[in-house]
Amino acid sequence: MKLHIATYNIHKGVSWFAQQPRIHDMRAALESLDADLLFLQEVQGKHDRRAARHEHWPVQGQHDYLAGDRRQAAYGMNAVYQHGHHGNALLSRYPILHHQNQDVSDHRFEERGILHCIVQMPEQLVHCYVVHLGLFAAGRRRQANLLIEAVHKQTPPDMPLIIAGDFNDWRNHLSDCLRHELGVEEVFDHLSPAHLHKSHKAALTFPVGAPFLALDRIYVRGLKVCGARVLRGKPWSSLSDHAPLTTDLVL
Repeated sequence: MKLHIATYNIHKGVSWFAQQPRIHDMRAALESLDADLLFLQEVQGKHDRRAARHEHWPVQGQHDYLAGDRRQAAYGMNAVYQHGHHGNALLSRYPILHHQNQDVSDHRFEERGILHCIVQMPEQLVHCYVVHLGLFAAGRRRQANLLIEAVHKQTPPDMPLIIAGDFNDWRNHLSDCLRHELGVEEVFDHLSPAHLHKSHKAALTFPVGAPFLALDRIYVRGLKVCGARVLRGKPWSSLSDHAPLTTDLVL
């Protein structure tokens, strides 16, 4: 069975430069990917101020709006503020049997989470983790250890596993630990195109206009990687501050 998946930090549905609403264009762009699974970060579940300011701001949370009628959505709320909240989301073409959000915030000024979902594929279950880690190296290491602990507890070793999201790991210090502890591979491990960082073999995704930092990752176990891409140019360059990653897998 083939799977087409993507991971994308959507920057709360507003443009990265002028903070203009882009959620409608983002929905069209994501639909064009025709992905089976979408791992999304900085998804706004609610924002009263933007809803009041912009006439056509979606009534429902961004996870439900982006899912539309073709996908199921699971949302993990991480950051809560007076006028709303945001977090991670998984959008799936297949049934989501279970989802659980884990708070891995390292301090109150940077609220982060790991969303675990179990997806029923036609042939078997797949465990999915949507990740958004912190900006500071020490905090990311602690959060990565919590991720490893969660996978060991929640996911049988013989089950297919996908971990994707914004790791903020521009020096690629976490990959070797994840490979060793979880038996995963990063989808760009066996590729060496021009958009990879020469030292770390990680895809450059930030900032979207001229990427020079490798922040986003897709790790898999129990799936064959057939290819991976960083999406550049229009429409992605005008939507978020990150470029999306896509990969084709065989279950």
